[in-house]
Amino acid sequence: MKNGIYRKLAWTGITKNSKLYIPYILTCAGSVMMCYIISFLSVSPTFASVKGGETVQSFLQMGFSVMAVFSLIFLFYTNSFLIRRRKKEFGLYNILGLGKKHLAKVMLIETLIIAGITVSGGLFFGILLSKFAELFMVEILNGNITYTFSVDISSAVKTLVLFLVIFLLLFLNTMRQIHLTNPIQLLNSEHTGEKPPKANWIAAILGTVILAAAYYMAVTIDNPVAAISFFFLAVVMVIVATYLLFIAGSVTLCRILQKNKRYYYKTNHFVSVSSMVYRMKRNGAGLASICILCTMVLVMVSSTVCLYIGAEDSLRNRYPRNINLDVLVNESEFFSDEQTVQAKQLINEVVEENNSEQKSVLEYRTLAFAGMLNGNKIDLDPEAYNTSINMSDIYQVFIVSVSDYNRLMNKNETVSSQEAILYVTKDVEYINSTIQIGECDALKVIKQVDDFADNGVDSMQIFPTMYLFVSDIDTIFQPLKPYAEKNGGEGLLSLHWYYGFDLSCNDETQINIQDQISEKIDLMKQNMGENSLFHFSIEGVAKERADFYGIYAGLFFLGIFLGSVFIFAAVLIIYYKQVSEGYEDESRFEIMQKLGMTKKEIKKSINSQILTVFFLPLLTAGVHLAFAFPLISKILLILGLKNTPLLILTTAACYMVFAVLYMIIYRLTSKSYLTIVSSMKSDI
Repeated sequence: MKNGIYRKLAWTGITKNSKLYIPYILTCAGSVMMCYIISFLSVSPTFASVKGGETVQSFLQMGFSVMAVFSLIFLFYTNSFLIRRRKKEFGLYNILGLGKKHLAKVMLIETLIIAGITVSGGLFFGILLSKFAELFMVEILNGNITYTFSVDISSAVKTLVLFLVIFLLLFLNTMRQIHLTNPIQLLNSEHTGEKPPKANWIAAILGTVILAAAYYMAVTIDNPVAAISFFFLAVVMVIVATYLLFIAGSVTLCRILQKNKRYYYKTNHFVSVSSMVYRMKRNGAGLASICILCTMVLVMVSSTVCLYIGAEDSLRNRYPRNINLDVLVNESEFFSDEQTVQAKQLINEVVEENNSEQKSVLEYRTLAFAGMLNGNKIDLDPEAYNTSINMSDIYQVFIVSVSDYNRLMNKNETVSSQEAILYVTKDVEYINSTIQIGECDALKVIKQVDDFADNGVDSMQIFPTMYLFVSDIDTIFQPLKPYAEKNGGEGLLSLHWYYGFDLSCNDETQINIQDQISEKIDLMKQNMGENSLFHFSIEGVAKERADFYGIYAGLFFLGIFLGSVFIFAAVLIIYYKQVSEGYEDESRFEIMQKLGMTKKEIKKSINSQILTVFFLPLLTAGVHLAFAFPLISKILLILGLKNTPLLILTTAACYMVFAVLYMIIYRLTSKSYLTIVSSMKSDI
């Protein structure tokens, strides 16, 4: 047989099934385009030169891996719709004498045609739009825009290789399906119904139990570390439960509707319910897939948008003042007023030289260490928490004098040497009435407070922070002093003097002040001698803002980018679901029309069928999102986002916008179904 016949059959197969292949080709090309853009931005020298650009690029490299895995899974999913529709055609070719080897040649040529169109088209538009994506990201990071156009060959090659491998796997999967079926099965595959799954009540109960367990886990976990640990487990449980409930629950729903004679024995309901039962297993799986994608979009977009909008609040949580000086010593004798006075004089001189003034000064001393909480005891032994399975019991502990607490918080609290006031961050609750640090005597917790002017350390820790306000720091430090020399000389606990203040000048002046203070404090340290245990670090909001916004801008870009991809995936699944079911129902509605069913009744039946189950994914995704909210808020708390009202508002707004978009998709795709089953294109 001449090769021209194979090429003609392959091209005819694509053109004759254009309603299925055009969306598929656009999907493949879009995936290629997005993969190239992400890869291009991750190595763009222009982008890297912007402050915070390198931080964003690290997220984009991760984003390319996510896109690669998603493209593989999603293209396999959408390709299955095409193969199911084409199996009758393959069976006919087989009966007419075209063997499976010949079919393999036809499918190979067809795969090469689609791969050629999609990869070349995707790379073309990816290269064309990559500059717009770069300009968008530079604008987010407040960088200087350049209009130099460039093409990254390595990104193009990486994208090309990725999708050639994907198309090879798709071709092999198609050959596997054709090889395992005979011509009669291929001919009848389109009309082969699916029996409702057996023991659906068991599956429904199991799905309900798993979903209830996941919801319970999401709303009861208080510790942010535990929230991270159990997040992916909860996600897997929700996915499994969603599939079980949609498959088994759909069958149960149809059976309940069939038993309701007033509902079932109506023209529109009778046809729609009967059609759903015919293919309920696949229908439920498709709806579950749509629900999972909707939930992913809502969680990803609402979280990243909220992080980006609240970036300035998170920045100030991390850096409570414009300039933040942290002086660390390992011996209490270096923890003297003489040194702090000298340091403050140097700082004041630098600020005055730059024609500025200190505002909202934040100053206090603290004893800092990490420990494992076991009951009411904090164990400082590193072996206790380095090998611990329960990471949620690890705390960062700061011991502060009650006099500093009163001064900073405008309070008038008093504690004895055997008492303490307690404050725990990240909404973690301490339930014991006493607390013991190492082998020291237990302190009675006389009060728990809900706020303190912290030093920003808590916002960059995944572990919660515990503040203990005591009568005197040194009385706690002396019994614990041996721990200061452990751990290779670095010390398991340390004494700090924290000093921070705001400035009434622009960012450039703030950076100059920070650099000059750093130089003078360093000179002060050198004058103290080589044996000094004096160490310091200085941070400024102005200097750190670019990298900080780079992290949130990177997450925001990935959230919007991948959210758009998932929305497009959901649209395509909905479209293929409507089209494939339309072709399956076409003959049945044709028979109904011959029996006297009018076009108006067909429309009512179709709307009844779609409305019965079509909005279940959207509603279920909303329920998933509501129960996941406490877990998401705990995880975002670790990233420094403490603005819960903003998160609630952003999540609600994202859901409303998505619901409107979902209804638009429903209207467009239902028209495709209606056109196929009733041949009423002119009436729509």
